[in-house]
Amino acid sequence: MYTETQGSRKAIGDVDIVYYDGLYHLFHLVLPNHDFIAHAVSTNGIDWRRVNNALFIGDPGSWDDLMLWTMAVSPDPHQPGRWRMFYTGLSRREQGNIQRIGMAVSDDLFHWHKRPVNWRDERGPNDPPKVMQAREIARQQSTSCRHAMVDPESHLPLEASPEFYESRLDEGRCWVSFRDPYYFHEGDRGWLIMAARMKEGPIVRRGCVGVMEEIAPEKFEARPSLHHPGLYDDIEVPNLLKLDDEYYLIGSIREDAKIRYWHTDKIGNPWRSYYDNVLLAQGNYAGRICRDDKGWLLWNFFSLGGADRTARNIMPPPKRLQLTENGMLRTTTFEGLDKFIGERVDTRCIHQLQQGIGRQFCSIDGNNLDLGCEAGFQAYVFDGSIESAKFTAKIDLYGLGKCGVIFRVDPETQDGYYLSLDLLKGMAQLRAWHTGAPGSGEHMMQFQALQSGNWRSETPGEAEICLIAFGHYIEFSVNGRIILTLADSTFSAGLFGVYLESARMRLNDVDLRIMHSPEQTANHLVTG
Repeated sequence: MYTETQGSRKAIGDVDIVYYDGLYHLFHLVLPNHDFIAHAVSTNGIDWRRVNNALFIGDPGSWDDLMLWTMAVSPDPHQPGRWRMFYTGLSRREQGNIQRIGMAVSDDLFHWHKRPVNWRDERGPNDPPKVMQAREIARQQSTSCRHAMVDPESHLPLEASPEFYESRLDEGRCWVSFRDPYYFHEGDRGWLIMAARMKEGPIVRRGCVGVMEEIAPEKFEARPSLHHPGLYDDIEVPNLLKLDDEYYLIGSIREDAKIRYWHTDKIGNPWRSYYDNVLLAQGNYAGRICRDDKGWLLWNFFSLGGADRTARNIMPPPKRLQLTENGMLRTTTFEGLDKFIGERVDTRCIHQLQQGIGRQFCSIDGNNLDLGCEAGFQAYVFDGSIESAKFTAKIDLYGLGKCGVIFRVDPETQDGYYLSLDLLKGMAQLRAWHTGAPGSGEHMMQFQALQSGNWRSETPGEAEICLIAFGHYIEFSVNGRIILTLADSTFSAGLFGVYLESARMRLNDVDLRIMHSPEQTANHLVTG
């Protein structure tokens, strides 16, 4: 996984990725200070190398002198060969309570320069003369620097329009949302969308996707909201793309920490939801899209800290975006992970994990397995302790019993990851089950629910599954669609296999492949 330096107090925040000339460019926030936007590059979307930081907070008195928040990089439609970065800035003057959007430009994606702004710090009427004099000197120095020029003709930074959105501190949450910009260009028109809030309605239901249209180079006019579901406090980190004549709007929802999407056939028409509009399960956040030479990818960060998304964050491998036949958006495994797949494990070497209850059986026919457990719990595991692996199989479950997958399980304590599968309802639940310290009584049983997800089963009792355990990264797919995606460091190695509870199953085309474990080096080159 890509992360900030392990063991430090810094963490990766919101990300944005651009693919250009065979190279992925990652721009990301650094928490908790938010004082610069970092930059890393990769040739494969997995291995990353840090390069010079892209932007820093402004000098005192600047509109962005407190923090930098989410950014988005896109080609400049008015100057071929130039790139623009729209980014969120906060000022010390307002203690960060009002969000604005600025812009920086680059000719090579490595060297960035902030565009001039129309902004002047306000002096307090009761400031002592020496303080006023110091501020004036600082202002003169900042205006002489091209990174903080004050241009009365500039339309930057952009602010929330009082005509359509909350724009004052005495409205709504007393905190102005106008952040997470994303630029969308189609034909000869361009729109900047962002996380904003409507002026009316229940206070915690005003979250919307705001819009400003670029009517001339670097000149924007506010428009009514692109989408207001009437349900959420904010729609964070919005993305807009067009696939097969349909528009898709992707946003991250703070209430349940999931990434969702909506669709419409025409901009201006209502945005609709499918019965299942979750792209990535709980814990994955701040999704950003980019297009490479194979199509669209979805990136995000995942927090190992649970509800606290300001520490222990990582960026997992991206997901490939695909459309179903009926136009639903789905995530699938990134093909770049294939380069880490190694030797095959002999799946004919399989045995019971423990002494079972009642009649049990195991029949092996090449890569096909017939397994049964009349009563109680029984796991069938392959030989050898494994760290990272990819496990695929076609499951056919007989009867109304239960089944699942286990991995990184200790053969003695049976501690490890347990992935329960309800193939009739279409539900997956991943848990970490382990033994606590000796003598801790009832606290010796450690049971942690990590993530759950569901899918619509067209063939109840049957499924093609794929489990990837790649370092801390865990991904589980059913019929090609990613259901679970997360990171967890509870267990690092152990046995892989499947389990049954009062059930019988047939596994066809069983394939278990060792994966080369990811590593992180001191110079931020990260695999995985």
